[in-house]
Amino acid sequence: MRAAVLRGGTVRARVVDDPVPGPGQLLVRSLACGICASDLHFMDHPEAGAEDDSGMSTYDQDVDIIMGHEYCAEVVDQGPGTERRIPVGARVSSLPVLTTAAGRRIIGQNPESPGGFGEYFLLTEAMTRVVESDLPSRIVCVADAISVGWSAARRARITAREVPLVVGCGAIGLSVIATLRRLGVGPIVAADRVASRRETALAMGADAVVDPAETSPYRTWREVAGGPPGCVVFECVGLPGVLDSIIKGCERGTRIFSMGGPPEGERLTTLTAKRKGINVQFGGGPLPDHWDEAFEAVCTGGLDVTPMLGRTVGLDQVPEALEAARDAHGPTRIVVVP
Repeated sequence: MRAAVLRGGTVRARVVDDPVPGPGQLLVRSLACGICASDLHFMDHPEAGAEDDSGMSTYDQDVDIIMGHEYCAEVVDQGPGTERRIPVGARVSSLPVLTTAAGRRIIGQNPESPGGFGEYFLLTEAMTRVVESDLPSRIVCVADAISVGWSAARRARITAREVPLVVGCGAIGLSVIATLRRLGVGPIVAADRVASRRETALAMGADAVVDPAETSPYRTWREVAGGPPGCVVFECVGLPGVLDSIIKGCERGTRIFSMGGPPEGERLTTLTAKRKGINVQFGGGPLPDHWDEAFEAVCTGGLDVTPMLGRTVGLDQVPEALEAARDAHGPTRIVVVP
């Protein structure tokens, strides 16, 4: 098969062996796969994979890795021991986790679990969900990105006396905004330095947007909140210094959900956090039930992700598209169609 292959820090399209489904696995054909910021973090910071003692995410620069974990695919074959509950030809997606004989592996972040930047890859049948929708595959594949913010917004359990502030309006920040709006939470304040992202935040459900380079988002939050409610901040940037700036600038008693997680690490002013009584919850991936909820919301059209979508590219254009994905002024999602 053809695939955009990561090796030694470089991605290029070439021919590799087709994956073979093992026990409980499905062989699927990639129909569409989004380029995520975590793909960039993975290829730029191999040390993060080296520090993952779970073995789920492993970047060995001397072997082939096929990235891509936000996908919509078509079932091509069924491995031994499968229940065969999903017919060949069905459109599917799943949490990006492959169960192997050696343990669980993140799809697209391990040599043993190739992802959607190739023509074919493998899924765990038990985790696979059928697409009950006529929506295009390039829309369906965004569901995994939505699930991250969806899970954070659900776990936050924002009360009527709290007003959220979303810092960073990339895919995760936008998914937080869309989910909060769907849950009936508001008003929602969103902050981003890029005008196009602020516009997309409004399209996804934000009530007020602010450029933090020009105006303090905490001042805007106070104006919008209009009283002494509690503040819940969703940090969705992933650059060093952002979480610490939130700790320094936010209200006392703020609850922070940190979804960014810069691979380089973060230095925090813990004394200020202690003095303000701040609670920081570090993100993690979506809970399985939340992934299913987000998947259904996207597939039914109940959550419109079209404002997030940019162009589609083929396998030969993946290296250039990865570079384009680094540009904050570009589209939230570039989609690979192998």
